[in-house]
Amino acid sequence: MLNWFHALLPREERFFELFARHAQAIVAGAEALRAMLEGGEAIHSQFGIVMDREHDADNVTRDVLIAVRRTFITPFDRGDIKDLTTSMDNTIDMMQKTAKAVKLFEIRSFTPQMKSMGDAIVKCATLVQEAVPLLAAISTHAARIGAIAEQISRIEGEADEMHDSGLKELYIQSKANPMAYITGNEVYDHLEKVVDRFDDVANELQSIVLDHV
Repeated sequence: MLNWFHALLPREERFFELFARHAQAIVAGAEALRAMLEGGEAIHSQFGIVMDREHDADNVTRDVLIAVRRTFITPFDRGDIKDLTTSMDNTIDMMQKTAKAVKLFEIRSFTPQMKSMGDAIVKCATLVQEAVPLLAAISTHAARIGAIAEQISRIEGEADEMHDSGLKELYIQSKANPMAYITGNEVYDHLEKVVDRFDDVANELQSIVLDHV
């Protein structure tokens, strides 16, 4: 009876607009970070874009959390909304940390594996952008959301392999220059953590599907 009553009440659909804005900021941040990995002048020009998009994402996160507190009926569980939003925000927060590390260590060139990990980050961001609008009709799109989550997890595994092979190659090439290994290791570590954060988003998407289908 209570579920039937809740179904008659108006729902706050603005959450899906906020999810879309969040995903848009994440994709733009991922593309700017990937552009930084081309090195040279792109580092400076794209750094500011990563910072700006992280700020945009923070604003969306704040708006979502305010809406969760103020909305009587949410599209799905409040805890799931907060967890999804937090996991999405963590991806671009980690992008920001990666961009800052590049600037801090004054890195001007990047390995093929680093660039491939950057490509993986953009792919994950694009998949998240595809997935979040589908949450407006979870039952209808459950299979696609699940497939997207699995694809993100698969990309995360591939990025781990890029990290390991790249780090090994870096170690071999940097025996005469330990500082190059230290700074390169920092970049690899940060890039890996970005992809890991996307895997967290994939897990949240899977959890929402399981809870609501």
